Amino acid sequence: MNIRPDILTVLLAAGAVAFFCRAAGFFLMRFVPITPRLEAALRATPLAVMVGICAPVVARGNPTELAALGVVALATKLTGSDVLGALAGVVAVAILRALF
Repeated sequence: MNIRPDILTVLLAAGAVAFFCRAAGFFLMRFVPITPRLEAALRATPLAVMVGICAPVVARGNPTELAALGVVALATKLTGSDVLGALAGVVAVAILRALF
């Protein structure tokens, strides 16, 4: 596999910028007092991101993706893990797309 140098440079730069943003956020949060309201907002952020990812899928109404979204909801409810729910959804979409 050949990787063009310009693409590799862009990928490395994007990775470095993403890492810097996360590291800066972790560093700066040391100086922010965690109030109950802020803690609630931080706890709600993963759910808000997942809804933002899933909303276009629901709006399109494709049966395969809607069925996989149901798998995500069920797996998340049964396991209590967002990550396992997301992985179950990816597997479900892959299987359903291969079948239909």
